[in-house]
Amino acid sequence: MKFKIHRYIPFQKTNHKIAITHLTSNVKQVIVAMLSVTFGISMYVFMNGFMKGVNDTQTGLAFSTLSHVRIYNDLPEDNSNLLSRYVNNDVAVNIRNPKVIQYTEGIKNSEKIINQLKNYSEIDAVTPQVNINVFFRNGSIKVNGMLSGIDVENEDLLFQTSDYMVDGDWHELNHRNDGIILGQGLAKKLSLKVNDNIIVSTADGATRNYKIIGILATTLASVDNSKAYIKIGTARQILSKNMGYVTDIQINIKDFNTATKIAEEINPITNYKVEPWQEANGQLDAANALRNIIAVAVSLTILLVAGFGIYNIMNMSVNEKIREIAILKAMGFDGKDIVEIFLEQSIIIGILGGLVGMVFGYIISSIVDNIPFKIATLDSLPMEFQTVDYVMAFVFGVITTFVAGYLPARKASQVDPVEIIRG
Repeated sequence: MKFKIHRYIPFQKTNHKIAITHLTSNVKQVIVAMLSVTFGISMYVFMNGFMKGVNDTQTGLAFSTLSHVRIYNDLPEDNSNLLSRYVNNDVAVNIRNPKVIQYTEGIKNSEKIINQLKNYSEIDAVTPQVNINVFFRNGSIKVNGMLSGIDVENEDLLFQTSDYMVDGDWHELNHRNDGIILGQGLAKKLSLKVNDNIIVSTADGATRNYKIIGILATTLASVDNSKAYIKIGTARQILSKNMGYVTDIQINIKDFNTATKIAEEINPITNYKVEPWQEANGQLDAANALRNIIAVAVSLTILLVAGFGIYNIMNMSVNEKIREIAILKAMGFDGKDIVEIFLEQSIIIGILGGLVGMVFGYIISSIVDNIPFKIATLDSLPMEFQTVDYVMAFVFGVITTFVAGYLPARKASQVDPVEIIRG
């Protein structure tokens, strides 16, 4: 005759005592299982924090010259078959290469658009630019590049350009109509340094002589090797344009991930092209997404490996205690009680290993965050500390240990006590 022990003694308390007894009877085995979880969770925290730091750093470096949203006058569509006429009412004759109406470059009356943009709460900063394709010349050396006329203060507000100065003062450009700041690569190509003179020529034949007042390095070779900066008013003078003329309006918003949405909201206020950074730089967005996927995949793989380790340990524990399980079932414990006993052991291992893993992951991340790594504005390896990474790591760790513990527990619950006791 079988008696159900838990009808007289709260079975939760009894099952809990048995689970704790099993855990404390083999401390080394428990520590090994905990270390599996600890390693998996700490690597999850580290990998996600590091990849997030790398993504944010790369995006920050890219945004040293790239705005979140850009407004510009786009090129007209190809209308090589612009004109056509019909002969004998049924034969169409296309006239190719017609004389197209002259294309108007740049943005007119930019002040009106900029003032409207200031009404959007999502927008952090706006700056106009006048970009000109030019030749930079020093003696016999001539380099093709881009001369950018900028509003000094707003340009720095958007791109923190002054942080990338390696020689000279960015804000001095505000007081020098004859001053120019070169990219470091461009200065090397022309063998120039601060206080030297440089000749700039446009495609229309306009030529100006400037004094170099600064050199900057943004870490983007395409920019540093070909770009220079002057005051926006001086750039307009070269092109003989009025005060409202610009070629680009650069916009930064509070959350660069919402650039596409903001661009759609801005679009109705102007007839010019409104382009979010994702549209022009899809490879940057794709690279960030790919690195995040890799980080999650590697981290989850580590957690799964840890789960297999726990499964093996719990399976060994079931095999070692098979006679005890048979005795418990003979005393009246049912399959549900056996599952609870072994599942509780697994969850305790998961929780303890998870807590230690989060602490260990934070320690590893802190050490990496302080490793010297000098590049651009960075002084150490990039690392992000986000609460969500720690929470997700702990949750995934507990789920993994739950599944890894349930399978052996279910096996234990199906033990036939009669066969085991008889041997």
